Amino acid sequence: MRLVSGLTLFLTSAVTNAFSIVPTTTRTASRASLSVSSPSSGHVRIYPLASTAAAVNGDATAAATSTDETNDASEQINIRLNVNEKARTVLSVCTSGTLCTTSNHDGIEGAPFGSFVDYVLDDDGFPVLLMSDLSMHTKNILDAGLDKAMVTLFAQIDDKSNANQNAEKGQDVSRCSFTAKVQKIDPKDAEDYDSIRMKYSIAHAYADQVMDSPRFDFYRLIPQAIYYVGGFGVLSKWVDVNDYQKAVPDILANDASSIISKLNNEHEEDLFLTATHLLDVKDVEKIRVTGVDRLGMDIRVTSFQGARRNKMITDEFRVGFRIPVISVEDAKSEVLKVFQEAWEKGKGLTWGEEEEVPGSTVPIMKIAEDSLE
Repeated sequence: MRLVSGLTLFLTSAVTNAFSIVPTTTRTASRASLSVSSPSSGHVRIYPLASTAAAVNGDATAAATSTDETNDASEQINIRLNVNEKARTVLSVCTSGTLCTTSNHDGIEGAPFGSFVDYVLDDDGFPVLLMSDLSMHTKNILDAGLDKAMVTLFAQIDDKSNANQNAEKGQDVSRCSFTAKVQKIDPKDAEDYDSIRMKYSIAHAYADQVMDSPRFDFYRLIPQAIYYVGGFGVLSKWVDVNDYQKAVPDILANDASSIISKLNNEHEEDLFLTATHLLDVKDVEKIRVTGVDRLGMDIRVTSFQGARRNKMITDEFRVGFRIPVISVEDAKSEVLKVFQEAWEKGKGLTWGEEEEVPGSTVPIMKIAEDSLE
């Protein structure tokens, strides 16, 4: 019930500016003022990774040294999903993809043959497909022999909301290639057969009409290699099959697209304040959230540099949550805190007798940079 209520609170259109703790009418900061440098008192704690490669490859835990002068000790931070969790999340969120088999058709023998297929995951995260013996991809598999056939299932997260004009599109989305051997599921021997039927029936409405047909059978993909790509020009990495099997998909995965859409479409001012006062980026031209999960959010910032403003820099930042969230409602709360502290820091406010600067304890990691002259 908590997750449902959190989703309702987060996404409801009845709540005006749901993320804004401080009404925008009381804020004097504007986009034009976002190029002003941050207040001189205090600074945000930025956690640099050990190397650019480590940042791009997205290790969930990295040794980081605080830039806060009051704390010079190295500390372990964990504000990013590891690649195994990301791959498992992609395949969990998606319920369809492209199945690549090897063609046996005259004239194109040996050529890759792609088919759109639906699937569900079993408890180990292995895709299960309901396939007809009349389908070309099924024929390709059977012609090659179940003991020899090797296939690849390609799945890609895509925005499901037509209202999200700022959604990631094309190559700028997370995707996964799952190369596997094919195993026909015997209803008499498979302990999870009833569970698979139920999952498939829930995920795909048409399944009830064909599952009992003698022309349809369930096939399980047994992974041999898994390749994950986080988006255009960012993370790409082979995933260990055993680590993938043990990984847990992110709890926000099914709602991430809606959360990202709401942040980008309705909270541009909050994001600009965050870039200026917490990420310390000046002359911000464009900013958008590219990812959200239980550990934090990814923010892409484009800015101008140089005396003539002729150099464009695009930086990728990871803004971590102080604690992992377990629901959409919790994610809303953590994002609100980041926005609020960015606004307070922009106003030069401090906290308590020690005058702690707002945002100083928000874990922030710069994960990538690209420069265009």
